[in-house]
Amino acid sequence: MFVTAYGLRSPRSLREAWIALAGLSAVFLFEMLDNSILNVALPTIGRDLHASTTALQWVSNSYAVVFGGLMLVFGAVADRFGRRRLMLAGLVLLGVASLATLFVTSVGGLIAVRSVMGIAAAMTTPGSIALAFRLFQSDDLRVRAMTLISTVGLVGLAVGPPLGGFLLAVAPWQALLLINVPIAVLALAGVGRGIGPDTDLHRSPADYLGGVLGTATIVLALVTPTLFVEGSCTAWAAAALTVVAGVLFVIRARTASHPLLDLKLVASPLVASGLAYKAATGLAAAGLTYLVTLQLQLDWGWSPALAAAGMLPQVAVLIAAGPVVNRFVRWAGLDRAVGLGSLGVVAGLAVYALLGRLGYAPVAVALVLVAIGIRVVGAVAGVNVLKGLPESRTSIGAALVDTASQVTSAAGVAVSGTVLAVLFAGGIAQPGWSAGQTAQFETAVTIGSLALTAMAAALAGWAFVRSRH
Repeated sequence: MFVTAYGLRSPRSLREAWIALAGLSAVFLFEMLDNSILNVALPTIGRDLHASTTALQWVSNSYAVVFGGLMLVFGAVADRFGRRRLMLAGLVLLGVASLATLFVTSVGGLIAVRSVMGIAAAMTTPGSIALAFRLFQSDDLRVRAMTLISTVGLVGLAVGPPLGGFLLAVAPWQALLLINVPIAVLALAGVGRGIGPDTDLHRSPADYLGGVLGTATIVLALVTPTLFVEGSCTAWAAAALTVVAGVLFVIRARTASHPLLDLKLVASPLVASGLAYKAATGLAAAGLTYLVTLQLQLDWGWSPALAAAGMLPQVAVLIAAGPVVNRFVRWAGLDRAVGLGSLGVVAGLAVYALLGRLGYAPVAVALVLVAIGIRVVGAVAGVNVLKGLPESRTSIGAALVDTASQVTSAAGVAVSGTVLAVLFAGGIAQPGWSAGQTAQFETAVTIGSLALTAMAAALAGWAFVRSRH
C-alpha cells in the first residue's frame, strides 16, 4: 500500500494532490533547467577559470554521464530503501552541491561539483516519475500528472538560455547554479509534506556486481557517441568495451539469483514496448535538433538568435500541448495514443529527410510533428512501463525509461555527427563554404535524417508489434 498525505486514500484529482505535484514538478524542473541555463555561461566560465575547450565540454558532459550512468543503480536502491527517502537525500545533496559553486576556483572543481549534481539528479529524477505514478490509481490521472510534471520541466528547458543570459548581465556565473537551491527547497517541502513513506519495498538482496556492470555499460554508451563525433581514435575501442560490458551485464542478469534488473520483467509487452517507444522519441528529438541547428546556422547562414527563433515551433508545442495531449489520450486510449504519437515522430523525421532542404516551412512542420509525438509518447510510455512492473519495482522502471531516452539521444547525435564527419570535407564550422561543401553538407543531412527515420521507425514498429502480444 502506498501512503500519501491523504492517508491510504488515493487523491481523486490533481488539485487535491497539488502539494505533492509541486514538489515532483520542481524535481523535473531542476533536471531540465540545469544544463540549458549553464550552456549560455560556458564562454564566461572558460575565461574566468582559464578552461580549455575539452574541459568546458566536460563541465556539461560530466553531469550527463554521471546522471545517466547511475540511474539504474539508484532506481534499484530506491525500490529497496524507499523512493521518498532517496529523493529527499538527493535533494539535500543537490542543494549542498549548488552552494559549493561559491567556492569553486578551478575548472576541475567545477567538473567535480557538476558530477555531484549528476549524482543528485540520478537519485531524484526517476523517483519523480515513480512517485507520480503511484500517487494515483486511474490511468487518466497518471497521464495528466506526468504531462503536468513534464510541462514544468520543458518550461525550464525553454527559459533556461534567456534566463541565463539575463543573469549573466547582472551577476556572476555562479548565480546560474545557485538557482538550484530554492528549487531543491521547494521540492523538499512538496515531497516531504505531500508523499508518505513507502510500505511495499523490494526485499531481495542487492546485486552489487550487476550494478557495476550496468553503470559501466551506460557510461560507455553515453561517452562513445561523443568520441565518434569528435573523430577520436579511441571511439571504436570504447564501442567494443560497451558491447563487452553490455554482454556481461546481460549474463549477470540471467544468472544471478537476485539480479539488479530482472530481464523477464523488462521483456513483458507493456515494459518492452514502452521502452522502445521512448527510445524512438529520444533518438528523433536529439538527432533532429542537432541537424536543424547546424543547417540553420552553417548552411543557411542564420545568426544564433535567428536560429533559436527558428526552433520556436518545437518549443511552443512542447510547452503548450499538455491539455491537448490529455484529451487526445482519453479519446484514443493508452495503446493507440502511444502508437499514433510514435507515428508522428517518424513522420516528422521523414518530412525533414525528404523536404528539409527546400526551405524553412517543411523544417517547421518536421519540428512540430516530432514535438507532438514527444509529448504523447512521453506521457503514455512511462505509464505503460510502470503498469507492466510489480509495485515494488516502479523506481527502477522509471530509471529504465530515463536511461532509454538518454542513451538513444546520444545515439541520435552520434549517427548524425558521424555521417557529417564522413561526407563533409574540411572544417564544418569554418565560414566561406565552397559549392561542393554545401552540396556535401546537404547530402549528409539527407542521409543522416533518413538513417534516423529508419531507426526510429524500426523501434516504433517493433514496439507496436510487441504491444500486440
